[in-house]
Amino acid sequence: MVIIDDIRSMRPKVIVNCAMSPDGKIAGTERRQLRISSPEDMERVRRLRSECQAILVGAGTIVADDPHLTVKGLPPERQPLRVILDPRGKVPETAMVLDARARTLVVTVRECERIYPGAETVRLGTGRIDLEALLALLGARGVSTLLVEGGGETIYSFFRAGLVDVYSVFIGDFIIGGREAPTPGKSASRFRSFSSARAAIPSVSESPLPRCWARCTLNTGLRCPP
Repeated sequence: MVIIDDIRSMRPKVIVNCAMSPDGKIAGTERRQLRISSPEDMERVRRLRSECQAILVGAGTIVADDPHLTVKGLPPERQPLRVILDPRGKVPETAMVLDARARTLVVTVRECERIYPGAETVRLGTGRIDLEALLALLGARGVSTLLVEGGGETIYSFFRAGLVDVYSVFIGDFIIGGREAPTPGKSASRFRSFSSARAAIPSVSESPLPRCWARCTLNTGLRCPP
């Protein structure tokens, strides 16, 4: 177990990657994973994962989808570090991210005393995970690129902190709908605020993949309203 008070250093490049419907939803109202990406986009994501040293998701994604967060075909020693944000200790001990397929780092807050079998635990921040301290820790461990994959609140927290360097999104070809269905923002009103900030994005490029995929390089310090 590691406790870090206030470490700040060179941080990794942060890429947020997600797939969403044309109406801006990343899952259904029950928050279960939906297959939005095309086979071509799934291959793109596999390549992107293999180029990153760490992959990060929130506890909600683990509880809802129970992903492995691994790259198919790579041995355990070459797998990216799996980073899980779990401030309230929600990740079950049976979660697949706690297996031996890759190393796992679970990040929680100082108040949480939970220990996770099969994973290293760090406690960063009080009440809320200190993302800047986390990035400093990852950078000190040799992580140069961090891939953030979800869920909506986790993605929003990185935008809110102004820590996103690249936003990569695939837009599928079916409507999900539902007022309570999650978006890449914390709530519908906050997602509108995030959308209005897109004027600060200097470039958006489309790929030749079927359907739609866009990659946005964000201005340093772009933040969402608190």
